[in-house]
Amino acid sequence: MFNKVVLVGNLTRDIELRYAQSGSAIGACGIAVTRRFNANGERREETCFIDITFYGRTAEVANQYLSKGSKVLIEGRLRLEQWVDQNGQNRSKHSVQVENMEMLGSNTNAGANSPYSQTYNDNHQSFDPYESQSPKPRTQTPQKTQNQEKIKEIDVDAYDSDDSDLPF
Repeated sequence: MFNKVVLVGNLTRDIELRYAQSGSAIGACGIAVTRRFNANGERREETCFIDITFYGRTAEVANQYLSKGSKVLIEGRLRLEQWVDQNGQNRSKHSVQVENMEMLGSNTNAGANSPYSQTYNDNHQSFDPYESQSPKPRTQTPQKTQNQEKIKEIDVDAYDSDDSDLPF
């Protein structure tokens, strides 16, 4: 079986950070993902609100550098949560357990000297919770040779889904 979710959206609230008895961090938040489309010649959009959970060092970094409204790309897996409410009713909901994240856009709370904002803004690398806690030093990018073509950048936010082929 395969369970993989990739979402790009904005956080709907600040991350609520807590710690388990084992000492590992758990961060709870929500993400709003908006889909824009044309229906019967009318431009429309629909927004999904999804609960997400960060764990370990990823939760601590997300809590430090992200806040309500921050744009983020997350990769994770879908999880079904079930419980019994105060009235004895069985309840359930789907949420996403975050395994990797990439901070998209600037965050004024992080500051210009933040290692994570610099890493993202310069290299667009994703954060891997299993790597060491300090960011890797920047490596110099090799110069282009004459035979290499320039790859066209695609602005995902500007893409208008009108049932045409995807540009990538």
